[in-house]
Amino acid sequence: MTPSLRAIVLPFFSVVVAALVPVALAAFLTIPFNLGGHPGEARAADVSAGQHMT
Repeated sequence: MTPSLRAIVLPFFSVVVAALVPVALAAFLTIPFNLGGHPGEARAADVSAGQHMT
């Protein structure tokens, strides 16, 4: 890689990576945490929440 091409490509990729890291962290850490599991996984049935005692 020539020095002039390296001077263009490395800053470009550093900006792209810096922009994608927060998006990836938000998508793969906070969404499963808020859903209580990964999308598409079977969830355990909560029996106590479905009944109403009057």
